[in-house]
Amino acid sequence: MKDLSFSKVLLVILGLFAIMGLSIPTTAMAEEEITIGVIYPLTGGAAAAGRELRAGAELAAEIANGVIDGVDMDMAKIAGIKSMGGAKIKLIFKDHEGNPTLGADLAKKLILDDNVDGILGCYHSSVTKTVSAVCEQYGVPMINGSSTSPALTERGFKWFWRTTPHDKWFTKDLFELMKGLTEGKAKGVKAISKDEIINLASACEKTEWGSHVSELIKFFAKEYQYKLRKSLLYSAKSADLSSEVRSLKNSKADAMLFASYTSDAILMVKTLKAQKASPKLIWGQDAGFEKPEFRETLGDDIEGILTRTVFLPKVADVKKVAGQVNELYKKKTGNDLGGASARAFTGLQAWVYILEKAGSKKPDAIQKAANSITISGDQLVVPWKGIKFSTTGPEIGQNILGSGLIGQYRKGQDGTMGLEIVYPFDVSTADMIFPFKGF
Repeated sequence: MKDLSFSKVLLVILGLFAIMGLSIPTTAMAEEEITIGVIYPLTGGAAAAGRELRAGAELAAEIANGVIDGVDMDMAKIAGIKSMGGAKIKLIFKDHEGNPTLGADLAKKLILDDNVDGILGCYHSSVTKTVSAVCEQYGVPMINGSSTSPALTERGFKWFWRTTPHDKWFTKDLFELMKGLTEGKAKGVKAISKDEIINLASACEKTEWGSHVSELIKFFAKEYQYKLRKSLLYSAKSADLSSEVRSLKNSKADAMLFASYTSDAILMVKTLKAQKASPKLIWGQDAGFEKPEFRETLGDDIEGILTRTVFLPKVADVKKVAGQVNELYKKKTGNDLGGASARAFTGLQAWVYILEKAGSKKPDAIQKAANSITISGDQLVVPWKGIKFSTTGPEIGQNILGSGLIGQYRKGQDGTMGLEIVYPFDVSTADMIFPFKGF
């Protein structure tokens, strides 16, 4: 009876608000949550990356919700989505294990069972492909912060937006770096003859992402007039890469190029060392080549190895907000921000700014906001000009203001192994090591 009486009183109060033309107080609206489903590889071969991705997204949500302050970016000043009464961001994490089919199933569950307002994910391009197809089917907005297969934004999807640059841009950066070596542009390296690095070999994992990188290497090798002596696709999460490394060695390549996640990247370098491979240049397409586990496991053996990325701790030297967020991330995880965590942070940040502009959880309002928003580069931890999504042309939903970096492992004065920026040349933070000194 007491419960019934309370219900009647509540109805009377709400009725009085309606009769008097009053709105429900904003404090009630502030209790509303915006739920984002986040699909990452939290177990399996890419679990190390998954931990970084999760921590990056969580940190961005904590800053946006007002849990953490001390960061000079707009979303740190509003404590929730101001245009929606201070509504807080709630993240629901799911583990796709690197499995595209599982990823699609998880997306359906998040949409149908958890009633999420949007999706963030998924790191593996193959999983992003299936998850985004589910989002497209149900008309649910998805923001992708870290998948780099160019094909993802070539499908004309209406509910998919990608903040990160993709592999075509990143792979071209490598060839521009090699071109710069022949022109004397690399810091600390005298101009070399192109003949010294003319012969290339590549080994990429046989997935959506790796296969695209392999084709891009072929494309740019031809465009920049290099000789691709060997091009391999290997099974991801391999237990043994001996035959692949023998094939790379036998090609007598001057430069060896890789697209591998963490476990494969570590195994590849261990096998290169065991077989005494001696290329002049080793480059990894981010992923496993940038993870803390890569450094911790291989130690001094990686000095001189190159990896593309979108973020290095050295960015903090020239960008205040990057330094502030990096310090918070280090307190949270014990590690510096990396390419994966910085892009996950930026992906969730894009969600916050789009929701603020939309002022609503309605998909159509979010879609309109995403297609019209411009986020200034001074708001971002990554060294981009900003975020603005293409709405016409061959790459619908692609951020057109992103850019990449190439880092090289060097041992610091304190004996720790870290990445220095070597490309673009005008922001280099250390002399480039060339040729690779060997193992």
